[in-house]
Amino acid sequence: MRMVMATAVVLALVGAVAAPATTAGPRATSDPSATSRPPAVDGFWRMDGYGTVLSVQDGTLQEYQTTAVSCLQGDSATRTAPGSPVFTAPDGTVLTLRAGADGVHASLRADGSVGSRGLRRVGALPDACGRPAAGDPLAAFDVFWQTFEENYPFFAAKGVDWHQVRARYRPRVHAGTTRDELFAVFSEMTGPLRDAHVAVQDGRRVFYQVRAGTVLPSEELDARVKQFVVARDLKDATGLTEFARGRISYADLPGDRGYLRISGFGGYTDDDNAPYTAELAELDRALDTVFDRERVRRLRGLVVDLRINGGGSDALGIRIAGRLTDSRYLAYAKRVRNDPADPGRHTRPEPVYVTPAKAPRYTGPVAVLTGGSTVSAGETFTQALLDRPGRTVRIGQSTQGVFSDVMTRALPNGMAAWLPNEEFLTRSGRTFDGTGVPPHLVEPVFTEEEFAAGRDSAFDRALEVLRDRGGATG
Repeated sequence: MRMVMATAVVLALVGAVAAPATTAGPRATSDPSATSRPPAVDGFWRMDGYGTVLSVQDGTLQEYQTTAVSCLQGDSATRTAPGSPVFTAPDGTVLTLRAGADGVHASLRADGSVGSRGLRRVGALPDACGRPAAGDPLAAFDVFWQTFEENYPFFAAKGVDWHQVRARYRPRVHAGTTRDELFAVFSEMTGPLRDAHVAVQDGRRVFYQVRAGTVLPSEELDARVKQFVVARDLKDATGLTEFARGRISYADLPGDRGYLRISGFGGYTDDDNAPYTAELAELDRALDTVFDRERVRRLRGLVVDLRINGGGSDALGIRIAGRLTDSRYLAYAKRVRNDPADPGRHTRPEPVYVTPAKAPRYTGPVAVLTGGSTVSAGETFTQALLDRPGRTVRIGQSTQGVFSDVMTRALPNGMAAWLPNEEFLTRSGRTFDGTGVPPHLVEPVFTEEEFAAGRDSAFDRALEVLRDRGGATG
């Protein structure tokens, strides 16, 4: 679970991406210079998409996480300069808050995010934000249940009646319920969702479940697979090079084919708290080496291996996709659940595009290898290649089925809940949440039988497709 948390956008301030707000034209004013000054962002803002209110005062942007039964103080960020719309969070995330011309609407964007959050100005914080929160087990239960009730989009798809869950479990909670017992109750409540972006956290203790028949990436699994791939698949390859702390590797295969393995979209530098700009610079360094002009000119096929990928920044995935196209196209559109009482209501979908990089690009046949350990941003990157102009074929198994950024919601007893609230839509409006992005060609992926027999059926199928059929359109 550590990898999922570390590679999702988990700062609550940037945890839900909504469509940018529509703003009205500038208001009439007697001051001719007023129209050239950006509206002030200080004050209180309610975020579209879920219960978050922001307070901007005295150089601090403060988050408040709200439900119908609670208001808890969340993360904060500090203004970078007097009057600036830019704020920096303790983890280095840079947030830009811009008010619309009407002064009523605004948008919040985080570096490394592919979308913005829509905001509407409000007069004050909710009344509950001024009252101390009760920390007893029943209060924690109510906030936990209400958080999912107002934000989780997939109860129907998962076949879970959340109201029946409350009726079953709330009678088990009382003033004397221990922390261990409450943790067990929360775990039992969320387990049937089998959503790898849902978790219960209490300090270092974390409970989560994944899609049946799959496992999440781990350092042990990644190391085992990397050793197997190098010995078996790349034995005749040349120029094997690792970048970004080993999360990106490339080798030239016989027949002018290439092999690009990506195990994550983040964690590329030695500094675990490195800003997005440093991550981006390291990625560009790797891509400049992989896609040099001479290689791009002669490359006749590319295998992109995402089978063990713990996710990360969606924006870094879009950056890589920009090296695989000569024309701009829609990667996906994001929407957020936008009504606490109706899981069927969402913000207007915000389109996210792949734009050709201003650097050497490869636009020939691509074989994308995926499996159940392709998670989060690994899946949004896979989705971003669905409509890639050119011949693209997916081989292996369906991805894990979790796309949304992860919301981190505090509970009044010090525990936390992790959950998604976004959907990533294809051009036709489809989502792959729960099921994952399916392959065109089904092959086993790193099963014990494959390891024992020294086989990598998905890799071999990719070479067959690139060699004999020149790729496939998909």
